[in-house]
Amino acid sequence: MPKIKTKKALLKRIKITGTGKILRSHQNRTGHLRRNKSKEALRRYHKPVILHKSLNKTVRRLLGI
Repeated sequence: MPKIKTKKALLKRIKITGTGKILRSHQNRTGHLRRNKSKEALRRYHKPVILHKSLNKTVRRLLGI
């Protein structure tokens, strides 16, 4: 069996913490219809979010972990 290549596009979009959790960025962060959103919501979009546990297995397989 050959080695599985890492999906580089996915690797650029996530970060893996020291404990093994996967962090992702928010959607709706910039641009379109931004002025209608509250300032609190816009600030919240800057913080990374832990990936949902149902997607962990899929993402780890794509990364070859």
